[in-house]
Amino acid sequence: MEKTISKSQNSDRLRELATAPVWRLLVKYSLPAVVGTVVSAVYNIIDSIVIGHAIDDPNVVAGIAVTFPVMMLATALGMLIGVGAATRISIVMGQKDKPMAELILGNCVMLTCGIGLVYMGAFAAFLNPLLKLFGASPNSLPYAREFLLWVLPGMVLMNLTFSYNNVMRATGYPGKAMFTNIIGAVLNAILAPLFLFVFKWGIRGAAIATDLSMVVTAFFVMSHFFKKSSELHFVRGTFRLHADVIKSVIYIGMAPFLISVAGSAINAIVNNSLLKYGGDDAIASVVVFNRFVTIFVFIVMGICQGMQPILGYNYGSGRFDRLFRTLWLAAGTAVVVTTTGSLVGAFNPRTIASMFMQDEQQITCAINCLKITTMGFWMVGFQVVCTNFFQSLGMATKAVFLSLTRQVLFMIPMLLILPPRFGLDGVWACYPICDVVAAIVAGCMLFWQVRHIKRMGSRLNRLHTELEKDSAITPKN
Repeated sequence: MEKTISKSQNSDRLRELATAPVWRLLVKYSLPAVVGTVVSAVYNIIDSIVIGHAIDDPNVVAGIAVTFPVMMLATALGMLIGVGAATRISIVMGQKDKPMAELILGNCVMLTCGIGLVYMGAFAAFLNPLLKLFGASPNSLPYAREFLLWVLPGMVLMNLTFSYNNVMRATGYPGKAMFTNIIGAVLNAILAPLFLFVFKWGIRGAAIATDLSMVVTAFFVMSHFFKKSSELHFVRGTFRLHADVIKSVIYIGMAPFLISVAGSAINAIVNNSLLKYGGDDAIASVVVFNRFVTIFVFIVMGICQGMQPILGYNYGSGRFDRLFRTLWLAAGTAVVVTTTGSLVGAFNPRTIASMFMQDEQQITCAINCLKITTMGFWMVGFQVVCTNFFQSLGMATKAVFLSLTRQVLFMIPMLLILPPRFGLDGVWACYPICDVVAAIVAGCMLFWQVRHIKRMGSRLNRLHTELEKDSAITPKN
């Protein structure tokens, strides 16, 4: 009886993807994802705001800035396993191979913990040269070092939390996955001000608040998989590593891993350029920009997560009319979101900067940063949707290429050309130029792909028409 109900529910979901209004589907699938992604962004934003106001030293904001590439590397290593695990588990669960899904789950948990312990030890051993490589000055280095030493243990838990949160969502618990993110953000919002303003623990207080939040959320996520009532749970004997399982997971997770590593490398190059042409104040300013735009980018990413199953199903079933309606609706919504961010950043830079810092000299630098860097940000929403469009249709190579265009193909040459001629403003100008050029490239690739799909749809329609004619002409026995 339970199997019959389950099959009926799955059939209803598929029927909905094919028949329900596109806008309603997009809202239904995107809203939980938007909440989850935005709440995830709150972690770093809360830390930056509290630290900037609790510690009376302008160098502390620059210290937080140079920790960002290191934390991106740690996150990338978590994504290498987590994204691959969620994808592989989704595939084998669809094939009704639950034992294999449990084997993947057990293997990937052990692998995540093992990699986490390795990078935690390596980062701790080489922390000073690593932070200097990523743009730390003698003034900001002590703050960056102290924060990372305390937050590193929590990074392993963060990998477990966000990676297996995706697995939880993939196995039919989207509401629970969203609730996990909310728990961590709320706890961090309470503990960070308490530790900094009341206990006076300094920058390590923000790190400890993050660690404790990760302990709670990691426990919540992992406890889900220890329950036998869960659709997928830990089973004895699945924790022994299997080479084939690990290879298949890493193969899928390699694309987001490389994108995150590239982002970390670009952050390091940008920080060093900022240190050269603007000093610690400029590095502190980029914290304000990154934290501000993260909210809008994460909203767009949530929209894309909701868009993916709708696109994939209708592309596979040949419903190209619904495919295009979903694409244009998602792209239009994303552009509205990033345009809002661009306008807010351009017309309210002082308000935004004052949220993260107290020093007037730093605020002035951040205002100039926001006015220039947000000029092209309105096009970012379109570029992100285009990238996810190709990913949703299984065109991974094109998706990876578009993901790397802005960060690698355009940003690095711009950083070599503009700053030597225009100084700090040249660094800031790299952002809008790369945003616009990357969006144009994405638009060209999307235009070509849409034309190709339309031609394919026309051929299918002609084939169906010919088959119907043949059927009508053929005499019946």
